[in-house]
Amino acid sequence: MHKTFVIATREYLAAVRTKTFIISLVIMPVMIGGSILVQTLFKSVDVSSKHFVIVNHGAPDALIEKIKAAVKDHNDDPKTKKQLNPRFEVEYETAPDSPQALDERRAELSEKAKAGKLVGFLVITPVKANGSSKTKDSPKSQARYIIDYRSDRLTYFEFPNFIDRVTTEAVRAELARKSGLTDNQTKAILRPVVLESKGLLRRDASGKIVDTGEAGRVASLAVPIIMMMLMFMVVMMTATPLMQSVVEEKMQRIAEVLLGSVRPFQMMMGKLVGMTGVSLTIAAVYLGGAYWAAMHFGFADYISVGLLLWFLIFQIMGEFMFGSLFVAVGAACTDMKETQNLLLPIMLLICIPLFLLGNVVQDPNSPVVRGLSFFPFATPSLMIARLAIPPGIPLWEPVLGVVVVLVSTILCVYAAGRIFRVGILMQGKGARLGEMMKWIVRG
Repeated sequence: MHKTFVIATREYLAAVRTKTFIISLVIMPVMIGGSILVQTLFKSVDVSSKHFVIVNHGAPDALIEKIKAAVKDHNDDPKTKKQLNPRFEVEYETAPDSPQALDERRAELSEKAKAGKLVGFLVITPVKANGSSKTKDSPKSQARYIIDYRSDRLTYFEFPNFIDRVTTEAVRAELARKSGLTDNQTKAILRPVVLESKGLLRRDASGKIVDTGEAGRVASLAVPIIMMMLMFMVVMMTATPLMQSVVEEKMQRIAEVLLGSVRPFQMMMGKLVGMTGVSLTIAAVYLGGAYWAAMHFGFADYISVGLLLWFLIFQIMGEFMFGSLFVAVGAACTDMKETQNLLLPIMLLICIPLFLLGNVVQDPNSPVVRGLSFFPFATPSLMIARLAIPPGIPLWEPVLGVVVVLVSTILCVYAAGRIFRVGILMQGKGARLGEMMKWIVRG
């Protein structure tokens, strides 16, 4: 036990005393903050021109004139007379009379867009002139205009949203003029209901009722996602270097010297304990910062002390479980290239919770999510995410999850110890998966 503790202390200090460890702690918040800053800066300075074509297929000239005026105001702010947004270079043309000729023109514009001469084009068609909607219940039959926008860059929403907004305002103004209603009355007709989705009301320390507002809804979604990503990130930041150190010690024959003083299982457990200490240090720094931010902005209710304790419990067991697998891979291989093939199935197991992220946030108590929460390799991340989503889950589920993961961790550490004992001294060609299974069974 003493030798295991000595190895664990050495592994921990060797990791946390390096500049790489400090950089790894700082780089994540710096990258997140930097990405937000860069996006903000580039959004404000991106004034490059975007070329579009608007084809009028029967819309009144007054609508086209409103679009032209709105485009001019967009390109040159009416107050400052300066260009503040990416310029919309728009060409206007009238659609051909026949449907065949219109299809030909769409094909020509599509070729221009493929060649990079256009970002996209759109065809504005009044519903009466379209004649394609035969059902009364069809959304197209209930609209005034159909805007058919085509582009290779479907992720660029600024121009289609801009045209949609301008056209909607023009239609609303026309309806108000014809009906004699005010602009606010017309808005109420076009959008009679506004749905606001917020968190539950709560009482503060003085008993005063507090409305969480939209921020509460955002926090309830962000906390489980952040905790899942943090657990995944910490495992990858600590388990991968651990595997690399095992391979390096094996290649340089340092392991042979160490095994003259300690047993293989003691050596492996020392490395696992040291790695777990490093992971807890990283998690403590990030969770401490997150909890301080939650306290500062009034979101502490979404990051309770109980939730943090559950996170640490699952983090420790997850580190032992996945760390033992990474150690086994490092012991069975003779260089870093050989580790890639054996790491693939382990990486797939680690990534299972990420594949279910949308399902977890949408319905954390669905049968699929609940069932996979008790799959040992997905339990730590899925269980902590479900605990973080209000109103939480029954106590028996995380307790059973702890039991499942604990049993699985013991089995993984046992199997890794058997592989480590044989593989750490093996030189030459790395072991295959079949050979590793024989080592586990026969020793």
